[in-house]
Amino acid sequence: MRVDLAKRKPQWHNSRKIQERIYIRGRLVLQTPAHFGNGDTDAITDIPLLRDSLDGRSPLLPGTSIAGALRNYLREAEAGFGADEDPDCDTRLLAEQLFGYLEGREGSVMSCLMVDDARGALPADAAIEIRDGVVIDPDRRIAEIDKKGKGKKFDLELLPAGTSFPLSLELVVYEGDNRLKEALAIALHGLEEGLIGLGMRKRRGYGRCKVSGWQVNAYPMNTAQGLIGWLTHPEETAGAEAWQPDIASLLQVPELPDTATECFEIDAEFQLESSLLIRSSTGNGDDADAVHLRSWRNGRQVPVLSGTSLAGVIRSRARKIAVTLKGEAMAQEYIDRMFGRRIRHSKDIPSGSRVIVHETEIRAGIRDQVQTRVKIDRFTGGAFPQALFSQQPVFAGESDPATVRIRMQLRKTADAEAFFHAEIGLLLLVLKDLWTGDLPLGGESSIGRGRLKGMKADLKFPGQAWRLETGPDGKMLIGGDTQFLEEQFLQAFLKEQP
Repeated sequence: MRVDLAKRKPQWHNSRKIQERIYIRGRLVLQTPAHFGNGDTDAITDIPLLRDSLDGRSPLLPGTSIAGALRNYLREAEAGFGADEDPDCDTRLLAEQLFGYLEGREGSVMSCLMVDDARGALPADAAIEIRDGVVIDPDRRIAEIDKKGKGKKFDLELLPAGTSFPLSLELVVYEGDNRLKEALAIALHGLEEGLIGLGMRKRRGYGRCKVSGWQVNAYPMNTAQGLIGWLTHPEETAGAEAWQPDIASLLQVPELPDTATECFEIDAEFQLESSLLIRSSTGNGDDADAVHLRSWRNGRQVPVLSGTSLAGVIRSRARKIAVTLKGEAMAQEYIDRMFGRRIRHSKDIPSGSRVIVHETEIRAGIRDQVQTRVKIDRFTGGAFPQALFSQQPVFAGESDPATVRIRMQLRKTADAEAFFHAEIGLLLLVLKDLWTGDLPLGGESSIGRGRLKGMKADLKFPGQAWRLETGPDGKMLIGGDTQFLEEQFLQAFLKEQP
């Protein structure tokens, strides 16, 4: 068969019709420790960090992790927490338009956004943090033991807060794709506001981050000047003034839409009544046997309340309250919906936690004091031989009280909408126990450690807000619609029948 070359369309008619290419650079800084793993099982620690193979030292943030977090945030911002993408739907979400999607079973639409890997840099004088973790039995509140009689303990490497990563992204805009810039602005705004977590255990305080500045270079592909600019574009524009804080204005998106996400938020401040001990080891031979957990913040090591420890305490108390009022079976349903299912067998279906907690610094009056203790023989009542040990908890100051900030939120998803108000009621009962000092944090609560006293708290719900404060007489004062708080949340939990 002969082809008439005169009638055949020139090759340039078959182009992808790219209208514009946009390069975005950002300076991402970790606000809390983060873990980006490499899956190595032969390392010194149980869960090691991913490092750049070029030098073997620099931490690496994969572009897949960045793109996955941006896609998830964009999807939830448009459709709500826990929303799924429907492969058979005719109307595509912004996340699918920007990051691509499967087209039936035979093909796929490629992503319009390309994300590079980022090589990080640790802050000056900071080092990789090693933290221990342990699985706690919810009933006995002690470490779980596996079938071989060993405790379920593990350790992991964490990048310290302040570690920075240079982000690099490229957006390809095709003719007719009018909402791609808006979609990218929404996703990057989440990084700008610190609403997106990266890496492991994001819902337990790890991986909180923010972008402090952006650079955007746009090149129209239908002009010679734009094409030459794309071919010769610089790696980075020098000067501090070249970095701008608002990505929406740089992408020329006039106004970002409101997000479809709904949640109940608690931001509370407590006073430490005595001492607090979340055990950690410094690795130094001269230190106490048990030292309170510290983490790198703004050029120094500071005591922190870890999100993993806080979430474990809240989960345990919520389960105890639910079992008392609702029975074992219904209580487990509440805990599984709110905090995620515990995986015990290979057939168990995992689920993520809808209760999000943050890791926070313990501030104000803090004094460090090594306390020497000895184990007592319960039979003789005397000292147990060779059982002397030392501890260094965080003690509240005598004149300036030490303060602990607790931040958490309960997210509303479509599959839990019917139970959302009742779950808020259960969370409020846990907050009450924290407020009155009935729910201690950390270890050694039996000897008085970890007791808190509520000072103030802000509660937020779509269309409603409350302020809790401790009055001069020690009683709780509530500002806001208390009837709504009681009838919609507390009564919803108390009246729900098993």
